[in-house]
Amino acid sequence: MYERPTLEVIAPTVEEALAQGLEQLGLSAADVSVEVLDAGSKGLFGLGGRQVRVRLTVNGPGGEMHQSLKPASGADPSTGSGQSRSAGRPSKPAARTEADPVLDLTESTVSKLMQHMGYEAQVSAHFDGQDRHGHRTIHVDVRGRDLNALIGRQAETLQAFQHVASLMVGKQANEFLQLSVDIEGHRARREKQLRQMAQRMADEAMKMGRAVMLEPMSASERRIVHMELENHPAVKTESVGEEPRRKVSILPKE
Repeated sequence: MYERPTLEVIAPTVEEALAQGLEQLGLSAADVSVEVLDAGSKGLFGLGGRQVRVRLTVNGPGGEMHQSLKPASGADPSTGSGQSRSAGRPSKPAARTEADPVLDLTESTVSKLMQHMGYEAQVSAHFDGQDRHGHRTIHVDVRGRDLNALIGRQAETLQAFQHVASLMVGKQANEFLQLSVDIEGHRARREKQLRQMAQRMADEAMKMGRAVMLEPMSASERRIVHMELENHPAVKTESVGEEPRRKVSILPKE
């Protein structure tokens, strides 16, 4: 009987643990399944925090794909064929209008990944502009039931899922592709919260006449704050500190 090799990695974030594990194994994300064993903790006032612990399992012979992120507790492993684990049909994302082979590949890859993990979901992809380096970002909207386990604490599991999906799609498309995966509208809600917070803290910085420091955020969340305030007439923003505790500082303009 074939026993799949496993590797457990401890690191400050899920993304770092995944990158370290893939480097040690000499494999790509498509060759392994990922399970977040411990999402870690920040500790009180940033002290005594616990790092995340991730297990990478090499896929079976013939490239067989296995569950790559731990599902919600109580899940029935017999649902690996993609059947929903609760009654009812998943909500359906809006259908895209543009026809593109890369978008088709993205939807197909993410859908198969969800099925192998035992989830039934509707997946829709569309281009979401380019970054300053000319790289295309593909927004992937995933809708279904019981998908909270794919979001995780502070969206760390979602970040890992997004990273793996980006690598898999990029490898098949033979080009760099950045996916922005949103599950059940979580990112959209979080973006709205960040924009509102940015405006409130900008008002606070103006009232106090000094810099206001926000909570540590991921690079993608910091970017939302920077973009929200980039045209603000009275304040400016800058990122300070080191990962994974890097923050946005909002300062009054001189």
